[in-house]
Amino acid sequence: MPGSRVPGRTWTVRLTGHADHSASVTCSTEACRMPPRSKDTAALKRFAAEHVRAHARLATVRPDTACACRAAQCALHETRTQCTGSTLLVLVHNPAVGQVWTLTEICQSCAPLIPHTAILGRSQPQAQARRAPVTATVPAPATAPAAAPLPVAGGFSSPQAAPEAPAARRRPHRTARPRRAS
Repeated sequence: MPGSRVPGRTWTVRLTGHADHSASVTCSTEACRMPPRSKDTAALKRFAAEHVRAHARLATVRPDTACACRAAQCALHETRTQCTGSTLLVLVHNPAVGQVWTLTEICQSCAPLIPHTAILGRSQPQAQARRAPVTATVPAPATAPAAAPLPVAGGFSSPQAAPEAPAARRRPHRTARPRRAS
């Protein structure tokens, strides 16, 4: 049917700790190859962030997509709303927890209601989508060092083959206030 909408897609990458102080990374896409279980949780966390980045780069936001949030009965947010607006590709990642990254296609109404989100892409009308595909970048996890996040080109399971990282953005320098005399 020409006017029907397809269900919104969702990818979830999870870092899971185990009793022997090792961890493993899983992806909701079964075709993705994950690294073996390891005690190097920092490396696995970087891999998980890069894996989500690869999914975001390859996912073109489809203009005929229904909100994935509505399909999940708005489980991503507490406030009820009507699903309206264009489709967005959104990353949901709470840096305080830092163990689950969810990449999902949702509507413009739901996106601002979900905490810890970053909008990575927007749908374009069918004619524009053929001319200019949407590209996305995923913010680095808050706990990783600034030089660690690299864009992943092509393969999901090969972050070592990624090109050089762009120059890291620096915070503006804060000038120290003079101390008050006692």
